[in-house]
Amino acid sequence: MSDDLDPGAVSAALLASLSVLLRRVRHVPVDGGLTMPERTALSQLERSGPTTSSALAREVQITAQAMGATLGALRSRGLVDRRPDPDDRRRVVLTVTDAGRQALKDKRNARVELVAQALTSGAFSPEELEQLAAAAALLERLAQHI
Repeated sequence: MSDDLDPGAVSAALLASLSVLLRRVRHVPVDGGLTMPERTALSQLERSGPTTSSALAREVQITAQAMGATLGALRSRGLVDRRPDPDDRRRVVLTVTDAGRQALKDKRNARVELVAQALTSGAFSPEELEQLAAAAALLERLAQHI
């Protein structure tokens, strides 16, 4: 690293810019879209696989009551299913339905489209687009080292 570059300053600049970018893309409207708590719960459930409501609440660091309300809304829309735990019939596990996966895909696609529109708006030169492509790979590598 160059003597002129302070790792602390680079870190602060990266985190600030990524925070702004993420805040903006999180608010992309999608017809029949998910609220932030619904998207968080559904995404975590998709990643972790079948689990209980209380385990899911612990994973996303919210109260069991708040998770219960969120899951109730997701179930009423057919995005989450409840089934008896095959290992312990007294417990109930939650799974993402095909409709839930599609809702997540729609939200992700809307975000990708928003960023793609910004990239093709003329605000970036071809050289800058190449730099952004390279930066994406570097950011992924950075994430793996944290």
